[in-house]
Amino acid sequence: MCSMQQLVHTPVLVDEVVAWLQLRQNGLYVDGTLGLGGHAEAILKGSGPGGHLIGFEWDREAAELAADRLSGFGDRVHVVQASYANLVTELARLGIRSIDGLVVDLGVSSLQLDRPERGFSFRSEGALDMRMDQRKTQTAADLVARLSEEQLSDIFYHFGEERQARRIAGFLVKARQKEPVTTTARLAEIVAEAVPKKYHPSRVHVATKVFQALRIAVNSELANLADLLADAPVVLREGARICVITFHSLEDRMVKRAFADNPAYRVLTRRPVEVSHAEIERNPRSRSAKLRVAARV
Repeated sequence: MCSMQQLVHTPVLVDEVVAWLQLRQNGLYVDGTLGLGGHAEAILKGSGPGGHLIGFEWDREAAELAADRLSGFGDRVHVVQASYANLVTELARLGIRSIDGLVVDLGVSSLQLDRPERGFSFRSEGALDMRMDQRKTQTAADLVARLSEEQLSDIFYHFGEERQARRIAGFLVKARQKEPVTTTARLAEIVAEAVPKKYHPSRVHVATKVFQALRIAVNSELANLADLLADAPVVLREGARICVITFHSLEDRMVKRAFADNPAYRVLTRRPVEVSHAEIERNPRSRSAKLRVAARV
């Protein structure tokens, strides 16, 4: 396992998150997507010396690296290797009934994207895995091998908003009949072959939406987000804030709708907070990030 120093990790919208959380010196906060600990570190600094943080992270290696990064805060931080979808039950297990704020960053971490063997990126050859929690058994390769053409098309369309979903699914099924599709590079090739050149986007890779869709399906990301948004008011104290950073329109619409429709929330950001040009220059991966904030009524 590599060290924290070997990884380039830049938390997105970190100053905005700290400001919107309105940190209290003795508050208890939850980072639902600990990653490599960037947001958590800022929250611990801003709520010190008496503030505490519970970090949820279902990627074992990320959890270990974050725990090491945050070790200087001592018992002010506690890392839980679990999904944020289990927020209420995991906090109850720790004897915690209410918290002063919650942040969730739904982006894929640099640790996952930059590791070919994790299978999240089409930019380098690796096993078609995409599991955020490697204790789970089903990989993206399993879905590609097992699902019908119609099921694959539905995943690409609904989770990736891919307009060429049917055509891509058809090409994929024909390809797997010749040999199993087990690598990121092969999947990216098939998508590029399936989509007519005139429909290839100019700014992103043609397989971007397909990879997004498979990742969401493998990790049940939208179902987990729905659970979190529904359950969070159970543990947020009155006035406590929830900050959610999304990276694509599916997630952003879910958050916007959940905040507006649930009477337990008071929407604080009528329009999402977007990344500044300066931050995009420092961290190009942040360009599509949007932050929405609500307070517990």
